[in-house]
Amino acid sequence: MEVKKNPEVNVSRNSSLYFAIGLNLMLLSTYLILEYKSYKKEDVIVEALDLDDYIDEDIEIINLSAPPPPPTLAVVPEDIKVIEDIVDIQETIIESSEMNQTDIIAEIVRVEDVEVEEVEEDIEVPFSVIENIPVFPGCENRAKAEQRKCFENAIKAHVRKNFKYPDAALELGIYGKVYVLFIIDNTGYVAKVKSRGPDKILEKEAERIISSLPKMIPGKQRGIAVSVPYSIPISFVLNE
Repeated sequence: MEVKKNPEVNVSRNSSLYFAIGLNLMLLSTYLILEYKSYKKEDVIVEALDLDDYIDEDIEIINLSAPPPPPTLAVVPEDIKVIEDIVDIQETIIESSEMNQTDIIAEIVRVEDVEVEEVEEDIEVPFSVIENIPVFPGCENRAKAEQRKCFENAIKAHVRKNFKYPDAALELGIYGKVYVLFIIDNTGYVAKVKSRGPDKILEKEAERIISSLPKMIPGKQRGIAVSVPYSIPISFVLNE
């Protein structure tokens, strides 16, 4: 025997509809809760300003009188007396010292009366191209072709003879080569001695040696005495 159910009493027939409605309501309430925003309200106190008391107040007006003007001083005219000049004043006339075209030169200078001073021009001719090189004392009797070699040997002999190693350079261990440049002027004397080396002590000693060179016969170019530049290296060596 089968059991028959009343369709009007069956509660599960609309369950899917109720589930869908409940689900939508739950989602809607969740969305509203998440989107809800609240703002903090500050307390605003609105005060009314009553201007009646200030408007009705009378302002007292004070009349300021201007100060009296300063008294005017009476000007007493002075007595003007005219005094006649007793001493005559002579004016000094200053004449111009400039000359113009109308002025006449009284003194005429002749060309013969003008003295011309001859100025000796100091000419420098390099040692390698000069016609007659400076002659070192003791090389006078040598032939012209041998005088150049004699001059160089005499300079080297003078350096070796007067060479002295500075004590300060020995203590400090200073050594090196010093290049000395000098000029044998048109009178035969050594001038304008300059040097370049590793230290001032060695340069000073090299300049002392070259400055002690004796007077020579000056070099000549076309029969005229001229200055001749010359350079020589001096080596300062420490013996171990």
